[in-house]
Amino acid sequence: MSDLSIGKLSRASGVKVPTIRYYENIGLLAAPPRSEGGQRRYDKTNVERLRFIRHGRALGFGLDDLRALQELSDRPNQSCQRADAIASRQLAEVERRIAGLEAVRVELARMLDHCAHGEVDQCRVIETLSDHALCEGDHLKIS
Repeated sequence: MSDLSIGKLSRASGVKVPTIRYYENIGLLAAPPRSEGGQRRYDKTNVERLRFIRHGRALGFGLDDLRALQELSDRPNQSCQRADAIASRQLAEVERRIAGLEAVRVELARMLDHCAHGEVDQCRVIETLSDHALCEGDHLKIS
């Protein structure tokens, strides 16, 4: 897989063309050489790099963390302590979000458990959502 057009690179990597251009613009993907006609030309290394980025994004890593991880992967003989720290920080963030979603799940279940299935003016779902103090307090935090 060498001498790929951006469309073929997109299909091979699973990354959309505008996203590939964006990654080039921010320096996450090196600008490729161009053909005599000015068309970008990519190779297998670019496919692997984009798959790395796509998988990292799927795991929730930010672009700065992916940039740092790429820099580390370009120097394979160094300690992986920094990579471990980045992954540990991401795991902590995922656990924080899971805890937030669990709080949402509990609140939604509580709302439905107290639902009388009656008239809207007695609806526990509407009442709970209208209770601004609940959202403004520390009872339920999501971000």
